[in-house]
Amino acid sequence: MATEEDMAVKEPLDLIRLSLDERIYVKLRSDRELRGKLHAYDQHLNMILGDVEEVVTTVEIDDETYEEIVRVSICDFCISLLRIICYIDESTLPLCSFQTSKRTIPFLFVRGDGVILVSPPLRTA
Repeated sequence: MATEEDMAVKEPLDLIRLSLDERIYVKLRSDRELRGKLHAYDQHLNMILGDVEEVVTTVEIDDETYEEIVRVSICDFCISLLRIICYIDESTLPLCSFQTSKRTIPFLFVRGDGVILVSPPLRTA
């Protein structure tokens, strides 16, 4: 049985310790996100995750300015309304400038220097 002292959060890594064997969310560099079961970790935030879902977001970059191209994603219903109300051709509307790809990994070692954020599961009292 876990004592109250074992469940106390005295330093930041204690929050991660309390998330062992639970599903966590990890945000990484290069627009990568992981959700998986935390099996182990160390003080460098190296982690071993199981049953991992990885989501990678790729963003379109302008070749001349090297800035992200910001565009608006418009649903099919909105396109229909714009076509009726404003007589706009849908080929002139901007498209979404990012894509996401997902994959499932059974077991993964995550190197800590790429970790930006670790979110433990939501706890209710």
